Amino acid sequence: MKDELFKIGSLTVHGYGLMITVGIIAAYLILEQRAKRKGYNPDTAFDMAVCAALGGAIGAKLLYYIVEIKSIIQDPRILLNITNGFVVYGGIIGGSAACIIYCRVKKLKTLEWFDMVLPEIAVAQGFGRIGCLLAGCCYGAETTCPIHIVFKESMFAPNNVWLYPTQIMSSLGNFLNFCLLVFVVPRFFKKSGVVSAFYLIFYSIGRFAIEFFRGDAERGAVGALSTSQFISIFIFAAGVALFVLCQKFSAIPAPVSAEQNAEESETQASEETKETEE
Repeated sequence: MKDELFKIGSLTVHGYGLMITVGIIAAYLILEQRAKRKGYNPDTAFDMAVCAALGGAIGAKLLYYIVEIKSIIQDPRILLNITNGFVVYGGIIGGSAACIIYCRVKKLKTLEWFDMVLPEIAVAQGFGRIGCLLAGCCYGAETTCPIHIVFKESMFAPNNVWLYPTQIMSSLGNFLNFCLLVFVVPRFFKKSGVVSAFYLIFYSIGRFAIEFFRGDAERGAVGALSTSQFISIFIFAAGVALFVLCQKFSAIPAPVSAEQNAEESETQASEETKETEE
């Protein structure tokens, strides 16, 4: 695979950055349509998407710095490279924190909105892993398995050897996660927060498993586990705890009618007008 896809004048379009962008746009478009269909304010959906994207980018970068602190101490120039080096779990934590703050400020029902947003996060992650495939990062270990991938011009993965296609496996897993969260889980569980809980459960299980096939061992370790596997244990536990709490205490979310949605939009517009006049 090749990260440098094509050039427009002096601008080089990289596969990794392009797929991240495509993932964010696709996630937002799906979120907007689902929000409208369920009667939620699409403007709020846009704000949540922005919070998730910005918080996710910051969190993913910060956790990368934490994981690579030894390398950064040896070569501080790593800090200058802002386009490479992100840790997905940092993105999940950072994006979630940003959305929680937004919900608190706007006095929104946090769990209901998380149930709306998190499936789309899985979509963005699916496209992001395609970007990893194009760049050659997050590559698999060497294998003799008939199902493999061979890189020819990668700056990260070993070239001309059979490797587990971990990027493709991760991408398909994330898209499957989206389908389960949108089409399966809501059929059996109606309470607020359950979709969010299953996102944490499904993703942590998938990430824990895929780590056994990864070949980029320099990502850090905690004992016999990789850093991501270690974090996955706590994410899985958080998902199970959230599921149990939602089953006991969470109320079934009432559908938001189109009239209520219109009233919410009119109220928001009225407040903005008053602020402008003041």
